[in-house]
Amino acid sequence: MQMQLYSEILQQRASGILLPVYSLPGPYGIGDLGPTAFTFIDFLASAGQKFWQILPVGPSSPVFGNSPYMSCSAFAGNPLLISPEILLKQKLLFPSDLAQPGFSEYQVEYERLTEWKKPLLETAWQRFQANEHRATLNNFRRGHPWVDDYALFIALKDTYNQQPWYNWPKEIRFRDKSALQKVAKKLTKKIEHAIFEQYLFYRQWEQLHSYAKKKNVKIIGDLPIYVALDSVDVWAHQEIFDLNRKTGLPKTVAGVPPDYFSATGQRWGNPLYLWNKRSAQVKKQLYDWWQQRLAAIFRLVDVIRIDHFRGFEAFWSIPAKEETAIKGTWKKGPGKPFFQEMERRLGRLPIIAEDLGVITPAVEKLRDDLEYPGMKILLFAFDGNPENSYLPHNIDRNCVIYTGTHDNDTAVGWYLSPDISQEARRQAKRQANQVNDDASSFHHDMIYLAHSSTAALAIIPMQDLLGFGNDCRMNTPSTTEGNWQWRCAERFISKELADQFRSSTEFFGRLNKSVPPEPTNTSINITNP
Repeated sequence: MQMQLYSEILQQRASGILLPVYSLPGPYGIGDLGPTAFTFIDFLASAGQKFWQILPVGPSSPVFGNSPYMSCSAFAGNPLLISPEILLKQKLLFPSDLAQPGFSEYQVEYERLTEWKKPLLETAWQRFQANEHRATLNNFRRGHPWVDDYALFIALKDTYNQQPWYNWPKEIRFRDKSALQKVAKKLTKKIEHAIFEQYLFYRQWEQLHSYAKKKNVKIIGDLPIYVALDSVDVWAHQEIFDLNRKTGLPKTVAGVPPDYFSATGQRWGNPLYLWNKRSAQVKKQLYDWWQQRLAAIFRLVDVIRIDHFRGFEAFWSIPAKEETAIKGTWKKGPGKPFFQEMERRLGRLPIIAEDLGVITPAVEKLRDDLEYPGMKILLFAFDGNPENSYLPHNIDRNCVIYTGTHDNDTAVGWYLSPDISQEARRQAKRQANQVNDDASSFHHDMIYLAHSSTAALAIIPMQDLLGFGNDCRMNTPSTTEGNWQWRCAERFISKELADQFRSSTEFFGRLNKSVPPEPTNTSINITNP
């Protein structure tokens, strides 16, 4: 019997593109929430796409290689994504402020970008204050209660030379109320500046999201299951994490056990939630925090992909003193009751379960009981096993099929890799009914397989739509340099590409029919704050 899909969003066959916001084109060093983001939504609509999948948009740090999956906040937006062009229209910046050294259109140069943009946002903040918009900022604070802790955290990080919170003075580290009040008063200007940046980010995002809705384009966000140790979330909510109460450091950390790919497993280092703490108070605090987190992300996006979904069924717990993941143990996660409680509080949750890797029957049962679609990756399919669960003829409808994800090589990069056997290449080509060995057309073969599959939704990374090689890869797991930098130059997002992709989308019954075939190039309506 065919499973009923979890949400009306995936009731019909559809297609979309995976492209992080920071990978958008634009003149200011990084993809942002300005005109090129609106133009990309026009491109999606013109190509008949219904979904735009992004990566997390929280603040990133050079300490973690600018990974969007290791942020200092599960709620805040990345100030680097704020559009200078929109600030120009709001008269918070002037043309003379925007002289810049000439950024690469192919990569995000984080260090240079940060040095350029930080004083720019400071200038916007000074002009904002001059116009006496304090009431506007206070309204934002009331609507986003997490922002006060976040702004204080950012101000304290600056005060303590970016040291992690667990190295701060004891009374600040453990949030003595009177000490926090005293330091917050002293740091008022820094706190307000940090809140102002979040106001800008959320206001620009809401305008972009509203435009996407008008085009009937749904945004798929990405929610990492864990948060960084050095984050406002852990500092402000220490009671829900497995920490040493004397030092603030974790007693156990997250990761995955040894497998075929790694003899020592992966030790991620994130603190673990106290899912199994026998305390009604801790459980309430933990569930309340997750409710706030889910509610916040659903203000930004229409669907979320939960990274490492299997951690809700069981998670690998590694003693913090261990240098590898070998000596970890499986601990029971919150399971179905957690999601039932979240849906009781928030309503039906449009969630995609990231269920990749070694997945147990218990994880599959949790996913299926909740009727959340899982993920199928084509580049994992070609091992010679006709029962491989990633092969198009073995998947069911309630899933999202990808040629690859942000952690994979590109399709063309995979095909050309010396690590891939000739037999795997031959099998991949044969699946697409091809007998050639042409690498330059391989991305078309993979798009054909994804679009023709029974999966309710097919998502194609932008690099695979363009047929780019591994020099455009987004991330190589277990490495810390050269990741999260790729940008798509403006000339590649063309009408010809939209027409070509629309043709494949329409042929396989995935067309978003409620939008016009041509971009409308609607101007962005920006008003003063």
